[in-house]
Amino acid sequence: MARPLSERLAELPAARRRKVEARAAELIAEEMSLRDLRRAMGKTQAKVAADLGVGQDSVARYEQRTDMLLSTLSEYVHKIGGTLELTARFPNRTPIRIKGFSALSRVPKARNVSKQTAVALSPGGRRRAPAHKATAKEKAHRKASAAASG
Repeated sequence: MARPLSERLAELPAARRRKVEARAAELIAEEMSLRDLRRAMGKTQAKVAADLGVGQDSVARYEQRTDMLLSTLSEYVHKIGGTLELTARFPNRTPIRIKGFSALSRVPKARNVSKQTAVALSPGGRRRAPAHKATAKEKAHRKASAAASG
């Protein structure tokens, strides 16, 4: 008859049992869902939602997604107390950490702004006017110029 794992672990010497438990903890820590991460950090969906400026239902959806923007994931991880790092792994090479994603959660997001009223911030922090909307005459001129050059 099969014995429970707890009985088999209890029979091991204390040093071996600690080593097995430590390795199990490492393996568990290697893969966690967003919900597991949030819970491990002692945060509720409501608290994370308030920090992100979204509804609790949005946090629940984030935790169920299998595909999301890196900026959304980075902001979520930042709000639960961590930083997001992206690592690429290739055969016969050491893992490579991809730079440039640590600043994602610090970039302000545009929130539901129409193209006509959008005002982008320039790198220097000065506001730029919305893009000029081309007239029919300007569009025809561009099309003719493109046809002549290509």
